[in-house]
Amino acid sequence: MRVIEAERFGGPEVLRVKTVPDPRPGPGQVVVEVKVAGVLSIDTVIRRGEAGDLFPVSPPYVPGAGAAGQVAELGDGVDRSWCGQWVLADVDGGGYAEQVLATPGQLIRVPPGVGLREAMALLHDGATALAVFERAGVRRGETVLVQPAGGGLGSLLVQLAHAAGARVTGAARGAEKLETVRALGADAVVDYSEPGWATRVGPVDVVFDGVGGGLGRAAAELVVPGGRYSNYGFAGGAPLRADEVKPGVTAYGLDQLHDYAPGRRDRARRMLGLAARGKVRTVIGQTFPLARAADAHRALEARAAKGKTLLVV
Repeated sequence: MRVIEAERFGGPEVLRVKTVPDPRPGPGQVVVEVKVAGVLSIDTVIRRGEAGDLFPVSPPYVPGAGAAGQVAELGDGVDRSWCGQWVLADVDGGGYAEQVLATPGQLIRVPPGVGLREAMALLHDGATALAVFERAGVRRGETVLVQPAGGGLGSLLVQLAHAAGARVTGAARGAEKLETVRALGADAVVDYSEPGWATRVGPVDVVFDGVGGGLGRAAAELVVPGGRYSNYGFAGGAPLRADEVKPGVTAYGLDQLHDYAPGRRDRARRMLGLAARGKVRTVIGQTFPLARAADAHRALEARAAKGKTLLVV
C-alpha cells in the first residue's frame, strides 16, 4: 500500500509517497480501507518540528490522526459485526495511508445520512469545537468572536455559538471566506488582514482563538472583564499562555486540548448526530489526492484553505 511519510522535519517537500507492506491485523485489531484522511493545522506544525512536547514525534513517520473508510479485515477476537462497516478511525498516527490498523475502541460508526467526507471533517475538529465551546460556557445574548472563522474548526464554533443564541462575529481573511462565515450564522464578519480590524469588532464576552501570534493578542484584548478567552491553535504564531491574558479574564490556554482527549470520541459521536439531524454542517473547502499531501500542507500554511482540507484515497 501507499503511505505519505515525513522523512525528516522541514517544509512540505519532506512529505513523500512510499510503498510499504499492507498491514495485517493482530488479535483485537481491524484493517480499515481508507477513503478519506483528515488534514489538521497541527500536522503542519509537527512536520516543521515546532510542536515541541505537545506532540512529540520523531521522523520518519506517517502523519495523520484520523481516517474514514470501510472495515476490510478483522483480527482474532473482534466482533464480526464490524466487517464492512463504514467508520471513522481515530488513530494515534498513520492516517495518511491507503489502509490503517485500529482497534474497535478507536472506531466510530458513520451514521446514516452523513457522508464519509463530512464525517471525517467532524472527527477531530468537531470534537474539539464542542469541547472548547462547552468549557467557555457561552450564554444566550453574549458576544462571541471566532478566529479563524473560515477554518474547519472555527466554522463549527460559529454554528455552535449562533445556535446558543450568542451574537457572533467571525474573523477571517478574504471576501470568499467572510461570505461563507456569514452564511453559517455569523451576525458580523471582519477581515483580520486589514489594518484596524479589532476596532471594528468592539468589546466581546468570549474569544475563540485558533490563530495565536499578534492576531491572538489583539483578540484577547477585546475581552471584557468577566469574559473568557479560549485558545485552541496557533496557525499564525505562538499561542498565548493563560498567564499572558489580562486580569479579570478567564483564560483557557492551548494545554486545555490535552484535557479533552479522553472524551474525544464521545464528542465526535455527538457532532455526527447533530450533522445527521441537520443541526451543523461542515465546510469542506478543498480535497487533494493522497499523493499530493504536500500541496495540502502548502495550502494550509499559505492560509489559502477554506473550511476543512481532506486527502482522498
